[in-house]
Amino acid sequence: MSEILIRDASRADIPRLVEWNAAMALETEAKTLDRAVLTRGVTRVFDEPARGFYLIAERGGEAAGCLLVTHEWSDWRDGDFWWIQSVYVAAHARRGGAFRALYAEVERRARARGDVCGLRLYVETENARAQATYAGLGMQRCHYYMYEALLR
Repeated sequence: MSEILIRDASRADIPRLVEWNAAMALETEAKTLDRAVLTRGVTRVFDEPARGFYLIAERGGEAAGCLLVTHEWSDWRDGDFWWIQSVYVAAHARRGGAFRALYAEVERRARARGDVCGLRLYVETENARAQATYAGLGMQRCHYYMYEALLR
């Protein structure tokens, strides 16, 4: 099996990122996302880099997975948390180390910056496989519940 390479996503990846985000929403939450809204949302990350960045995992020159990193300021820690979002690994690449490689690159970049105080992500309560993966990478379940109020 060939090595997994991680690269920054580019505008050329937008159609794939849109497709994978839509697939992830359908698989994990049985939600069908509005493709026009999703395309605008993905594109905005490239138009406004302060919002975050996407990484792509490739194996043998073929895209295998992706994630998005966004930022959350913590006044308590005088630093940013990097939120790992929009994680998707293509069906053919699952359980092959793509997410592990993506996570390692996020962690490497965060440590190199020096102003990132931690990494966070959220996971569905029923997704035991993902929870085990995150725990295996050294992440710990925190004591917060997540609440939301959708405005649109």
